[in-house]
Amino acid sequence: MVCATLKQGIECLFMKKSGCSYSGGKCLTIIENCDGCTRVLEFETGKYCSSFPYPAQKWQKGNCPMSTHIKKAAKVEDKVNPLKASKRAAGKK
Repeated sequence: MVCATLKQGIECLFMKKSGCSYSGGKCLTIIENCDGCTRVLEFETGKYCSSFPYPAQKWQKGNCPMSTHIKKAAKVEDKVNPLKASKRAAGKK
């Protein structure tokens, strides 16, 4: 349903006919870590995340999984010589 409390006009999973069903009855504003993210929406009542009703919770265990302003480090794998790898595999048989 469309939010009728803080994020008016935005589609929200927590909005029910009886009102906002999220804990506390409303979404919470963003924290400093969210500044610069493209998912931040600004309303008359403040700045809110379009993906999560409680953005601070997503930053508790590290980076937010939906953040667009944080570059995720690619895992670097060790380069393996294919000739040596085939010899090792052949020796295990």
